[in-house]
Amino acid sequence: MEENSALEHHCYYPLPASAAKADHPNHNDGEKEETCAEEGSSQHQPNTSQNCVSYQSNKPRLNRYALGGAILASTNSILLGYDIGVMSGASLLIRQDLKITSVQVEILVGCLNVCSLIGSLASGKTSDWIGRRYTIMVAAATFLIGAILMGLAPSFPFLMAGRVVAGIGVGYSLMISPVYVAELSPALTRGFLTSLPEVFISVGILLGYVSNYAFSGLPNGINWRLMLGLAALPSIAVALGVLAMPESPRWLVVKGRFEEAKQVLIRTSENKGEAELRLAEIQEAAAASASITNMDKATTSDGSFNGQGVWKELLVTPTSPVLRILVVAIGVNFFMQASGNDAVMYYSPEVFKEAGIKDEKQLFGVTIIMGIAKTCFVLISALFLDPVGRRPMLLLGSCGMAISLFVLGLGCTLLKLSGDNKDEWVIALCVVAVCATVSFFSIGLGPTTWVYSSEIFPLRLRAQGSSLAISVNRLMSGIVSMTFLSVSEAITFGGMFFVLCGVMVCATLFFYFFLPETKGKSLEEIEALFEDQAH
Repeated sequence: MEENSALEHHCYYPLPASAAKADHPNHNDGEKEETCAEEGSSQHQPNTSQNCVSYQSNKPRLNRYALGGAILASTNSILLGYDIGVMSGASLLIRQDLKITSVQVEILVGCLNVCSLIGSLASGKTSDWIGRRYTIMVAAATFLIGAILMGLAPSFPFLMAGRVVAGIGVGYSLMISPVYVAELSPALTRGFLTSLPEVFISVGILLGYVSNYAFSGLPNGINWRLMLGLAALPSIAVALGVLAMPESPRWLVVKGRFEEAKQVLIRTSENKGEAELRLAEIQEAAAASASITNMDKATTSDGSFNGQGVWKELLVTPTSPVLRILVVAIGVNFFMQASGNDAVMYYSPEVFKEAGIKDEKQLFGVTIIMGIAKTCFVLISALFLDPVGRRPMLLLGSCGMAISLFVLGLGCTLLKLSGDNKDEWVIALCVVAVCATVSFFSIGLGPTTWVYSSEIFPLRLRAQGSSLAISVNRLMSGIVSMTFLSVSEAITFGGMFFVLCGVMVCATLFFYFFLPETKGKSLEEIEALFEDQAH
């Protein structure tokens, strides 16, 4: 199937013999399916896409049921986005109200990212145990508690406690949303659907910036508490939305609940024949994974799999394909945060202050423009991930970021040298460069990291493998966020952006040499792609 996966979801697939006989009378296009099945059996060819009748056209069709599930799951990502956006302004107000130092601001901002490491690591085991759907509810409930604590915080330690709890919820959310969407989505639209979490992160960032602008005029002490407390609203909506979501069909197969998995696949496929084929592929992948890893020793007494033995398989005795997958998944997540994007978003008012914009309302207004640019470009990227592919979008985004960061470093250096007489064109150049940096991030690393991390691991390793990769993501985000201001004070903002430019050059080289293309392939085909080292 691998070489013809582009046709996978646009044809009537031959069913297994027993299924074909049982289902044939119920199909309106039964003659076409029967013909396709007969041709496949007579020629004895394993590649079914060569033996089927074309389904209308080769243009991908977006399944509404899969889209609805993806939107509900991705809404969880608004929580992180809102925090990034709102903390960029709230941190300034908290600093004035609680009289804290710049180091304390860094700790306050970065601790959420560091603590999200706990949620990321725990989410893999949790989702293998209770399922993808209820893990999303755990994420929303945890963040809800953290948001309430932050909104009611009377002091800095209390506020820190709220950030820790919210961070654990964010860690759960960042791992489970892309994994759930990837496992639910058809192959030809998986790139678009799995990039929706990044779209919602960008929407959350924009909402955070708007919140800063709207509430900054309120009395100090009320404004930042209201900004942070409002984060409870989307988490409530997410928790309620879980009730309408189906469970991941691949998790259901691993649990032996084949009929439930089949019903979900029927609703997310073009026709029943395609659902049968997808189910057969998933069952085959699950069986192969079980035999490779001696699954009979890692199951519960009732024969179901709860993720036992996966960490050993990932870190102690990985096979060559698994090791390649780990390097790629960890690498792309490392560079996502080493790019400094989160720090730029968190501290954008500080950057714009350095650029010469002093008025508070103007600072928050410029961040809204930046948020709009980021949201628009992530939507464009989501639409092109499937037709263009993951590699081209990653390479375009990383190259664009390298150039934009170099220009931003040059602009900040010129402003530093000019002293109090800052040229307006240099200020404008810095603002454009910041917007370009976050826009190129939204084209490449932003959405593609979630897509790639969630689709390259084998079924048995997917939840905990993704949680390991996302944990590296969160650790790097915390390190960068907690050191950005201090390092910038030591080497100037210009020097910091030059360093980040060098990081993105290294990222571009890594993506070019190590990342194979995965567009249009089923999750089961991608595992074989890494075994073959095909590019």
